[in-house]
Amino acid sequence: MSAVDTSRNLTPSVAAKLRRKAWYQEERFTRLWAMIALGVLLALVTGEQGNTRDVFFSIKGTFTGGNLWICLAVTVGVWVLREFAAEPIKGVVAKAKSGAGGPVGAVRARVQADKRLKWGLLGLILVLALVIPSGLARTWQTVLVDQIAIFALLAIGLNVVIGWAGLLDLGFFAFFAVGAYSTAYWTGRLPVEPPVVLNNFWVIPIAVVTCLIAGLLLGAPTLRLRGDYLAIVTLGFHEIIYLVAKNADGITGGPQGARLIPDFSIDFAGIEYEWSIKPLPYWYLLVFFIVLVIVLFSRLEHSRVGRAWTAIREDEIAAAANGVDTVRFKLMAFAIGASTSGVAGVIFTSKYGYINPEVFPLLQSILILAYVIFGGMGSIPGVLAGAAILVWLPEALKDYVDPSDRYMYLGALLVIMMIYRPQGIWPSRRRQRELKMAEEGVGDADAMTEPAGGKI
Repeated sequence: MSAVDTSRNLTPSVAAKLRRKAWYQEERFTRLWAMIALGVLLALVTGEQGNTRDVFFSIKGTFTGGNLWICLAVTVGVWVLREFAAEPIKGVVAKAKSGAGGPVGAVRARVQADKRLKWGLLGLILVLALVIPSGLARTWQTVLVDQIAIFALLAIGLNVVIGWAGLLDLGFFAFFAVGAYSTAYWTGRLPVEPPVVLNNFWVIPIAVVTCLIAGLLLGAPTLRLRGDYLAIVTLGFHEIIYLVAKNADGITGGPQGARLIPDFSIDFAGIEYEWSIKPLPYWYLLVFFIVLVIVLFSRLEHSRVGRAWTAIREDEIAAAANGVDTVRFKLMAFAIGASTSGVAGVIFTSKYGYINPEVFPLLQSILILAYVIFGGMGSIPGVLAGAAILVWLPEALKDYVDPSDRYMYLGALLVIMMIYRPQGIWPSRRRQRELKMAEEGVGDADAMTEPAGGKI
């Protein structure tokens, strides 16, 4: 009997029975199995650490302890809330948002309308940033200086390149290395003698100019590239800088790097002061440069240059057709963004007093990019918050999580963030509008995409 004859002999009730899904085939239960699998995975990664004596030690510890049941209770609980209480929860959240939106919106509008109130609030934040660190433990002061402030300065610079101009740069930390080695060279700590040994303060403008030139050298051959292609080129740029620092023994000191780099010091007009290993003086110095860069870049964002970057990011072909000199403005974005790395590199090197190539791994470039995207591309408050949170998180987990697992939690946080809030924790209004237009099907949310072939 053929298949056609068989189908003709089926009664409507039999056909309907075959089309009907069993209860366990419903999507709801598919999601349940997925959540159970997630609970087991969560128990494995948060359970006992493995050892070389017993390869099954971690698995046995996970499946015989109470951690498994806690993880399963959490994931199954999320499933229950999602499947059976989603609508009431959405209603409560919407009501809370509408209730809080009124006062918050009124305060925001008041602050934006009154410049004196706005500047007063910014001044209060600045005072708190200067006062609060003095009450922290020495460990957290060091974290503030060596990691949060340094990376915040770098994130502000990368925000110019990726957030405003839409140029995907995966090698941004290479400019930081350029600034650091500029400090070692001009303070006479490299095998190559400088024409004159300078104080670290005088190295800052030289490092800025050096990073500007390095940004131009990177930007010039990549002007026709965007998106994935530009990312690969910048990745290669970082590796070139890293390998030169590692292998050019006669110039950079090779794997041994540079030692005994002096601290900052001032001896001018009767004022003498020398920065020591204490973190607070470096914190004040970094706050000064962060505020200076924010003021300068904020003015730049709303200038003709900033509008040209926005046009290039949203549609480079349309920008060129409307008379925007895309070559010049893209080079400016690379150069200006890289200049902040010069400042950060000088301060970092002076604080540590020692650098070698292993201080500048490729992972750092990826992390800075994550800080910018996590905080909100194009938003200066967003990138500051992103850098602060993602740098603070591994330090906060230090006492509870094995060092090899800390970045796993960081990665999980980034995955969740990109799924549920791709615009970042504090996005710019422009980015929010782009995502909204993309949801409505009238725009492209990712301004870093490019035509086929990556060429314009």
